[in-house]
Amino acid sequence: MKRILTAIVLIAAVFALIFFGQLWMITLFAAIIAELAAYEYLKLAAVGAETHGAQLRIPLWWMTLGTALAFVVTLPNFPVEAQLPVLSALTLALFAWNGFRSPLIQVLPDTAQGLFGLIYIAYPLTLIPLIWKKEDGTALVIFLMVCVWAGDIAALYIGRRFGRHKLAPRLSPGKTWEGSAASIVGSIIAAFIVIYLGDVLSSHGNLVLHTSEPMWQSLLLAAVLNIAAQLGDLLESAIKRGAGVKDSGTMLPGHGGMLDRIDALLLAAPILWFVLILKDAFGMGRF
Repeated sequence: MKRILTAIVLIAAVFALIFFGQLWMITLFAAIIAELAAYEYLKLAAVGAETHGAQLRIPLWWMTLGTALAFVVTLPNFPVEAQLPVLSALTLALFAWNGFRSPLIQVLPDTAQGLFGLIYIAYPLTLIPLIWKKEDGTALVIFLMVCVWAGDIAALYIGRRFGRHKLAPRLSPGKTWEGSAASIVGSIIAAFIVIYLGDVLSSHGNLVLHTSEPMWQSLLLAAVLNIAAQLGDLLESAIKRGAGVKDSGTMLPGHGGMLDRIDALLLAAPILWFVLILKDAFGMGRF
């Protein structure tokens, strides 16, 4: 029951924000989620280091500042050419901090883990506001969320009922090939429903879910996003296995931690962003 209630609240909040929010609201919401997930990542990394007899020395202030700056440099008026220097400065700052405070053998691993945390968590979530503000951005973000969530639900229930063959037992013993296949089908069906609703609404003058691409392209994209989402789930499972824990945290009753809820999105969002870039670059039209 806790899992269902938490899911209802989260879905309602996210959908309300996507449909009725403004860019600054979506950016702020994504930044808060990123900060919470980054905090959980630091705890996982610290536990993993202790498991192997080491001590992680990535300061919370650095991860908090780095995550916040990741969103600042993607604001509309921030110069694009300054993004890489900011990331470089953050990396050098952490490297210098560790150089004076960590055992020399830990300087490079600690710095690498900190930088990975920014790339893994902050960067993908900065793409959500960027996608939302594009033409048909509301439909794009809804499409992304629905594909990820529908696939997750299908994998959970079909895999639990019919799963026999393990997908990646070393990373996630509960995942099966049957559940994985059901996840792809679930995302495709959900994408079809979103596109169909968009067509119905468009015929009545409401363009909130409007897209102009052929159905087959949208369904193919749904399958690609689902595969990316499943890989994102497995990547987080690998991090948790390395730390010897089942969940990334306890922030969300019935769901574990924040990172547990957004792990699939962390790979799916960049894939959607790159697809949009490629379609623009090669003149293939909008999604």
